[in-house]
Amino acid sequence: MEKSQGTGQPEGVELLRQAHACLREVVAAVPEEAWGSPTPCSEWTVRQVLNHARIDQHAYGLVLAADRPGEDPFQPADALHGDPVAELEKVLDAVADAYAQLPADAGSVPTPLGPLPLPLAAGAGALDAAVHAWDIAVATGQNRPLAPALAAGLRPAADHLVPQLRAYGVFAPALASDGSRDEAAALLAFLGRDPEWTPEVF
Repeated sequence: MEKSQGTGQPEGVELLRQAHACLREVVAAVPEEAWGSPTPCSEWTVRQVLNHARIDQHAYGLVLAADRPGEDPFQPADALHGDPVAELEKVLDAVADAYAQLPADAGSVPTPLGPLPLPLAAGAGALDAAVHAWDIAVATGQNRPLAPALAAGLRPAADHLVPQLRAYGVFAPALASDGSRDEAAALLAFLGRDPEWTPEVF
């Protein structure tokens, strides 16, 4: 198992940290009046997407110790408990630290999706964090697009995992792509998201 070039961390962990940074920045910039806004996750508000993302990330950390969250990420509360930024920070720090401590040659890592090679396990967590950061950003009018370089790093995990997860309704069907989209737009379309999504104006 290789380490990420220039970081000394197991492969995939730097990608996870980058995705966590995106989620942190976006959540910290949500205007107070925007928490109830609709999102690309059509059934969920911004609050619910945040809670879903936080619970999902918590699960990636807890499963390493054969534990799991007490909340269902697919039934996220439409409410905030405490400081949303501080609560998210605690979870993301714990997950990133846990992954950084894994042996670089770990061939199988427990995840909420089952055991995966370390790069794919970290990539799965990163995919979840980065895409929900994008959901929250576009829902709250933030100019924080998904970076094409980050999207390119996430694509192997998406290609490996998403087709299987679609069978359980976790992702919408992929949107057609004409091949002219950059890596970020192509990834979002593959995940069933409209890269040009904006909130409806009434």
